[in-house]
Amino acid sequence: MTTKLILETPPAFNFKTAVYSHGWCRLLPFDLDLENWRLSYVFTGERAIPVDIYEAEGRIEIDVHDGQPGKNEQEKILREVRHVLRFDDDLSEFYRLTKKEKRLAWVARLSGGRLLRSPTVFEDLVKTLATTNCSWALTKIMVKNLVDKLGVESADGRRAFPTAEAMAAQPEEFYRNEIRAGYRSPYYVEMAERVASGKLNPETWLDSDLPTRELKKEMKGVKGVGDYAAENLLKLVGRYDGLALDSFLRGEFYKRHNGGAACDDKQISAFYEKFGHWRGLAIWCDMTEKWH
Repeated sequence: MTTKLILETPPAFNFKTAVYSHGWCRLLPFDLDLENWRLSYVFTGERAIPVDIYEAEGRIEIDVHDGQPGKNEQEKILREVRHVLRFDDDLSEFYRLTKKEKRLAWVARLSGGRLLRSPTVFEDLVKTLATTNCSWALTKIMVKNLVDKLGVESADGRRAFPTAEAMAAQPEEFYRNEIRAGYRSPYYVEMAERVASGKLNPETWLDSDLPTRELKKEMKGVKGVGDYAAENLLKLVGRYDGLALDSFLRGEFYKRHNGGAACDDKQISAFYEKFGHWRGLAIWCDMTEKWH
């Protein structure tokens, strides 16, 4: 039995640009049906609940594939879909800035710039660490292994993202041998133990009063999180001061703006300085225009 939930979309919202904003839509428990433009996810609470999220008649519809979810479960799913799709992000200032740049005029025109994120910062933290110093193919394998081996199973067989408690219960060898996490293995154990014990609460980063520089420093206090990972996480909590430079962004910048030649990161930073605290989102949109 399927229950349908509905969310009215905010102004300047584009479901496709939000979903396909970066690779998260391809990391379990997300799954994207490009032919029908349906984003699947398995939410967790007291149980794992699989849903399909799609656009219909200018609103977002959510098919909940788990009998009849209770009122509290429905409200939780609606809150988390709003969070995942960044409904409450105000990008009006960013749109004003990008309209001044011919190469970025598409962003406001297509209502782009909303970066898909997970329902929890913990999940985004785990996934971000899985993107460091490796290929995208290996990132997908690590995340799939985490979900398949540690995630709670839903009624239809799909699995949710594992909890910190489930991850903390596993030894380092499990992450090396079963997850293929390599050097990240001890980091995952320590991170999960700190979150499960309450010593670390990544969810507080969403509403932190800390200046971005200090919040970044706090994020880097998690073992395995360096400048790139911290700046990527900052984007997912709504702060775009950092560029989060990696091999993809550098390579695309070299091709688009430096004749294919490598250059110093300071040159890349200077190129986006005009966007101020939006520069991290500006470079991402600039380098991913062809996706949209």
